[in-house]
Amino acid sequence: MPEISRRAFGGLVGGGAVTAVAGTATTAEAAGSAPAERPFKARPATSGKRPNLLVILGDDLGWADLSSYGAPHIRTPNLDRLARQGVRFTDAYSGSATCSPTRFSLYTGRYPGRTPGGLAEPIANRTQGLDPSHPTLASLLKKAGYSTALIGKWHCGWLPDYSPTKSGWDEFFGNHGGVLEYFSKLGQLGDYDLYEGDATYKDLRYYTQVLTERAVEYVGREHHQPWLLNLNFTTPHWPWLAEGDEDTGAGIAAKIRAATTPAGITAALLHNDGGSVEKYTEMVESLDAAVGEVLAALRRSGQEENTLVYFASDNGGERWSYLWPLSGEKSSLLEGGIRVPTIVRWPHRVDGNQVSHEPNFSPDWTATFLELAGARPDPAYPLDGTSLAGYLLKGEQPPERELFWRVRANRALRRGDWKYYQDAAGADHLYHLSADNREQADLAPDRPELLAELKAAWERTNAGLLPYPAA
Repeated sequence: MPEISRRAFGGLVGGGAVTAVAGTATTAEAAGSAPAERPFKARPATSGKRPNLLVILGDDLGWADLSSYGAPHIRTPNLDRLARQGVRFTDAYSGSATCSPTRFSLYTGRYPGRTPGGLAEPIANRTQGLDPSHPTLASLLKKAGYSTALIGKWHCGWLPDYSPTKSGWDEFFGNHGGVLEYFSKLGQLGDYDLYEGDATYKDLRYYTQVLTERAVEYVGREHHQPWLLNLNFTTPHWPWLAEGDEDTGAGIAAKIRAATTPAGITAALLHNDGGSVEKYTEMVESLDAAVGEVLAALRRSGQEENTLVYFASDNGGERWSYLWPLSGEKSSLLEGGIRVPTIVRWPHRVDGNQVSHEPNFSPDWTATFLELAGARPDPAYPLDGTSLAGYLLKGEQPPERELFWRVRANRALRRGDWKYYQDAAGADHLYHLSADNREQADLAPDRPELLAELKAAWERTNAGLLPYPAA
């Protein structure tokens, strides 16, 4: 284990990265050939052009599923290298606990409950989606002179009413739904779900590689203006298939075609009769390899220095994910359902080998990207996120604020190190995350006044959101 200061060690423990402190260092670092991670510190300001924005999402990737976050059995050298070249965030969260609400929060910079489509957890039919009239990260950047593209999983509504190209992205290549079989491209509505723009595109190869090739092509182009690329992989979301598993995929596709109800299609895609820790490891490692290919193309293009790369998961992991020491998983607002691996690299403005314990969540990054690009939010649709630009570039501390989450079954709010959580039975809990990121020591009986204060804060925010429709 590399030498590490007492302060840095305390920060790792406080930030929740104690899956093993050695999990923050690669083999090379442990051997002394690379510098150890240090607490984040902004670099003195330098001038430069507005950055390109490469925003990469994994799908259902758990907080500790990367070796740089503590996974003992998964090797992710490309994402670990990205972390060494930038900042690894230990206390970063998704905007919700499932796929489409988080995407709403990232695309709009607002709580999912601000819009009717964001109330679906997740979107599962053609009547739900992101209203094309609502401003998005893409539409706002487009007004500021950016080219915009989305490659991969959209999951904010199906044609004919909803599509990335209706919401500000110049280009779209990917799937509209939340899940598909990786080879046949049959999705959750039972039909073929791979599109280029608004037209189907036939390609029966492994989906992760298909998306990677498109992303490599995009970043390698000769761009004449700054660009935003949302690269949304479906990996490692079920069904549990890696490259070479065509036969297993064909069996799932046959079940989808034979299904006579939406529940039957979902059951086929859930793949509850398949998968393993080893298969999941293979999928995560294929995601890492895919990201590595895209980053290599970015380097070859000469744009690496002034491209901000953001990598995160859309929510917590499930079934085969490695989440230790967190409790909970996807769909819940316990830490394992919403705390996600998050890495930011921008060589021109941000130093590498750094770790940050600053709490943040998806809408914050929308606000950050807009500020860095010189784009203005629409005043009619105020953001719920707080820009981290001043923190990243000037060392300013973000203003004191609360991180808020709401799903049908749970509620949660984080203020500093304190977290208020209400479970599905309606019982209220209070956790001090720096001392107990596993959420096992319920301090609600000991701190009733603080519990009441945080609960009231949650209620105030909730009062401004749309109510859920009757179940």
